[in-house]
Amino acid sequence: MNRVTPKVLLNSKWTKINVENREKHFLISTVKFDEQQNVIECIIEAVINKNVYSIDWRELKDNQQWRLGWV
Repeated sequence: MNRVTPKVLLNSKWTKINVENREKHFLISTVKFDEQQNVIECIIEAVINKNVYSIDWRELKDNQQWRLGWV
């Protein structure tokens, strides 16, 4: 299980384990918080082609799907 906290998400780098469309390396480009400092939006951007996706930041904790850093 990857250790992820919302406060350090922005600009963090991730590697997807199961590569789709040659998109392997990602960067968290946007993180939005509500008044209670809960994450309400997390945008991840593929490095290879700049495609952006909205994801649930908790998915990044699954080390079967994501690895912290660019491997």
